[in-house]
Amino acid sequence: MSQWLEGFAYRTTLSGWLFAGAGLFAVLVALLTVSGQGIKAALSNPVKTLRSE
Repeated sequence: MSQWLEGFAYRTTLSGWLFAGAGLFAVLVALLTVSGQGIKAALSNPVKTLRSE
């Protein structure tokens, strides 16, 4: 990838912390989404859910 980037006039460096940060952000978003849905399901009334189905 570094050789491919050398062909451009504007150069940037890719470091490991950039990929680690992006991965951590993706895991955080997934964790918040799953937690939110779990809390929503735990607080809902199961009788209303079964009645509507």
